[in-house]
Amino acid sequence: MYTVTNPATGELVEKVPNATDEEVRAAIERVHRGFGTWRRRPLAERAATVLRAAELFAERADELAAIMTLEMGKRINEGRGEVGVVADIFRYYAEHGPRLLADEPLPIRGGQAVLTKEPIGALLGVMPWNFPCYQVARFVAPNLVLGNTILLKHASICPRSATAIEQTLHDAGVPADAYVNVFASSRQVPWMLADPRLAGVSLTGSEQAGTAVAAEAGRNLKRCVLELGGADPLIVLDTENLEETVKTAATARMRNCGQSCNAPKRMIVLGEWYEEFVDRLAKRVTEYYIPGDPSDPATTLPPLASTAAADEVTAQIETAIREGATLRAGGHRLPGPGAYVEATVLTDVTPGMAAYHEEIFGPVALVFRAETEEEAIALANDTPFGLGASVFSADRERAVRVARQVEAGMVYLNKSGGSEADLPFGGIKRSGLGRELGPLGIEEFMNKKPIRL
Repeated sequence: MYTVTNPATGELVEKVPNATDEEVRAAIERVHRGFGTWRRRPLAERAATVLRAAELFAERADELAAIMTLEMGKRINEGRGEVGVVADIFRYYAEHGPRLLADEPLPIRGGQAVLTKEPIGALLGVMPWNFPCYQVARFVAPNLVLGNTILLKHASICPRSATAIEQTLHDAGVPADAYVNVFASSRQVPWMLADPRLAGVSLTGSEQAGTAVAAEAGRNLKRCVLELGGADPLIVLDTENLEETVKTAATARMRNCGQSCNAPKRMIVLGEWYEEFVDRLAKRVTEYYIPGDPSDPATTLPPLASTAAADEVTAQIETAIREGATLRAGGHRLPGPGAYVEATVLTDVTPGMAAYHEEIFGPVALVFRAETEEEAIALANDTPFGLGASVFSADRERAVRVARQVEAGMVYLNKSGGSEADLPFGGIKRSGLGRELGPLGIEEFMNKKPIRL
């Protein structure tokens, strides 16, 4: 069942039955047949439809934000901000798609050639609950402009978001068989990937889900894009304003109640700044991040997405402390029906502890001390993940030097990792495969076909 449970109250709101195998096969057939029609629509027409989608998402920001708040506990203001990013993504590909998809001349010996850019078919999207609209947008917008069609399986706690997104796209003019939402179960995904009518898959989710999908995609020779976990480092080399740096770090870590793949989960601070950084960070998360109703704009710390998520994060905190970590702030699951965990700061986490290697998907910051740049870089790279990173320094040359040595898919200087429609997003190592957003995001499910003239 797809189930809506309000994580702020524990109230069961709605249950939606899973699609039957027959319904899933019919949905696959719809997007497969729809591809033949949608790809032949003029590029300008596809781009105009995607631009209209951008306008509708912006108009419906309040409605979509309220749905996300109910389904997964997102702060209402963060929900509105998420939909704003969604509109930016659709607008970016509507405006830049024609240029990105233009033929490119290929100078070759003894003649001429052009590189054409074509869609490859119907695609499956397997989407997560933490950013119910944004994750869908960065997969869907470029591929609709390119001419691919989409079969979308959303997270099982987000049926209302899934339905609202589908309705918005259809209202914008996307044909009913070019974008289809299906309430499929995880059990059905492997044989869906084996279906020859689907040409590729994009998944955002856990490392475990990513490896399973990658195995099925490989077994069936399907293209895949995977955005998985992260343990992003935030390196503080020096700063002209420590309070502002601490505020930026805390804001980034606690965004979406810490349930962001590219949040700075490991803060690595050079020795001369370390103690004051930790003290100020602990003070800020204690005084500023107060649990409350996520539908109230004044709330600073919403619930986690589910009681199961809150239980898991609490267990990870307790294990870290038991293994020798020092609790500097928070650390407790709050009583009551809601899925609330205090904003938490841990120090003295060492390589022998589970927290050193795991991703803690909640409002928990780990702070490490490094005495040199080299030690900071080594700590940053000592992880199986490689999604994003941040480097803070008043010396730009120094920051760039360190950023070039950090093993990550993307690095931000003097700001926290975020998302921008025109900037490629993705990781390396166990954080996934491929890129989304920006000029690279439209190329993953593209047939780059040279034509010899």
